[in-house]
Amino acid sequence: MSGHPDGLSRCAWVPPNDPLYTRYHDTEWGVPEYDDRALYEKLVLDGFQAGLSWRTILHKRAAFREAFEGFEPERVARFGEADVARLLGDARIVRSRTKIDGAIRNARAWLAVMEEESFSAWLWSFYGGEPCRNAWATTAEVPAQTDESRLMARALKKRGFVFCGPVITYAFCQAVGMVDDHPLTCFRHGAASA
Repeated sequence: MSGHPDGLSRCAWVPPNDPLYTRYHDTEWGVPEYDDRALYEKLVLDGFQAGLSWRTILHKRAAFREAFEGFEPERVARFGEADVARLLGDARIVRSRTKIDGAIRNARAWLAVMEEESFSAWLWSFYGGEPCRNAWATTAEVPAQTDESRLMARALKKRGFVFCGPVITYAFCQAVGMVDDHPLTCFRHGAASA
């Protein structure tokens, strides 16, 4: 699990020669996120990851943020055909019409949720409002989906969200710290949810 220049043990999926990915693992992945807008952004980016590697999305994240106007759902919800054409022409991001349309649709669904309650409070309710701290011996033990991610995926779809199946939803829950899936051997295990 090591091999990193600093000698720290990390999750097996973190390449030792990618400082951006290492920084993401060390400072962001698994850290509880409660900001409504940030949760929308992460859900959309996890949707864009479908069929790709997270490394690809991570290295394009700054361009995504610029192209999608800071992932401000109020702005993205108003995107029309001209915006879709602009995004499809932006080589810095993943140019998938269905994923771009999905980000817009998800912004509209986010606004509908926010009329009733906090998007953050609603999502965190699937975990009782607290991070779930797992104790895996290795990354290989971590499931691809759980009962909670299946329930969340169904609830998101019912509210009009897309690109949010149970596997994507579980990856999202890991990323935003609803679940601590750093294995016991990773120096970040328990650090964010302690």
